[in-house]
Amino acid sequence: MSDLEQFRQETRAWLEDNCPASMRKPAQGEADICWGGRRFEFQSEDQKLWLERMASRGWTVPTWPKEYGGGGLSKDENKILGEEMRRIKARSPLTSFGIWMLGPALLKFGTHEQKLEHLPKIARGEIRWCQGYSEPNAGSDLASLMTKAEDKGDYYLINGQKIWTSYADKADWIFCLVRTDFSATKHTGISFILFDMESEGVSTKPIKLISGYSPFCETFFDDVKADKKNLVGEVNKGWTIAKYLLTHERTGIGDMGLPTPLSAIARDKLGLEDGELADTMLRHQIAEHEIDAASFMFTIERAKDQAKAGGDMGAFSSMLKYYGTELNKDRHELILKVNGSEALEWEGQFSNNGEIARSWLRTKANSIEGGTTEVQLNIIAKRILELPA
Repeated sequence: MSDLEQFRQETRAWLEDNCPASMRKPAQGEADICWGGRRFEFQSEDQKLWLERMASRGWTVPTWPKEYGGGGLSKDENKILGEEMRRIKARSPLTSFGIWMLGPALLKFGTHEQKLEHLPKIARGEIRWCQGYSEPNAGSDLASLMTKAEDKGDYYLINGQKIWTSYADKADWIFCLVRTDFSATKHTGISFILFDMESEGVSTKPIKLISGYSPFCETFFDDVKADKKNLVGEVNKGWTIAKYLLTHERTGIGDMGLPTPLSAIARDKLGLEDGELADTMLRHQIAEHEIDAASFMFTIERAKDQAKAGGDMGAFSSMLKYYGTELNKDRHELILKVNGSEALEWEGQFSNNGEIARSWLRTKANSIEGGTTEVQLNIIAKRILELPA
């Protein structure tokens, strides 16, 4: 038996013994997802137990080094772990901007001390992070940001505003882009710094979306003190880190995971006639979507292998973000069709408080967050297709 075959057998046995039955079902909406953090309230003992068990093995971040709270797995072992989790339909034990975005940036640009301080807490789900990037006048043109950080010796004094800060009202810490040199060109003079959201002078205000939910916030900084030890990389060179992190953000937005197949949703809702859906058009649309989704999943896996091998994702992340966004929007359009008029219910226990309609509306933001669709298409045209300006 090869080492990988033995690892698969051991992993399969461990997951069978340790993954609670309730964690082998898709999350039932936003509230059922484990985000971790100082203020997170577990929805069940199983949810808490699943996080603790996976974190104890470092499998919330399987490929991170063990000294930073990870599992230390090779890319092949990580792929096997993913396959075995999918085999039993195990959900992710932890969803986290720390895992998804900040972690890779710290692993590449952070000091050893910064990694020891922040990465194990991310891996265990102890600290929830938010991203301080966009501003009222710096969205797609992010480098125009104006949040100011003044050097005060041992700390930076931060003043300014961020917007569309996802879950800022629930986050414990923020990774933030600030301007430390106003005399430099806009892409220089930017620094990347971390600080506690409970710092004096930090305030947030939720923004209500068309879905009726408020996952985004306005975030204000009024004379906030940020310790210099939490400056990541070199002062005035934060744009390099910002770009690197954006490739992970865009890849993460594109990778929507493996939700319940549309064919299974349609089968459970509408039933089958002679082994197939009676609505021919809907049947073809679902089949086409699932073929596209499977192809995209393989593309995501290839991209992950490339990244773990040290390859530069660069503009490829824009392609993943764009296509994953469109795929997710198409999925929710089809879920509306499957559920018919029932999908339009906005409130009530029958519809889980209008989860289908609200989720469909929420997907519209996928085209904006992490870089608008128009910006991604321009990047794809210029950097991948090499079309003329």
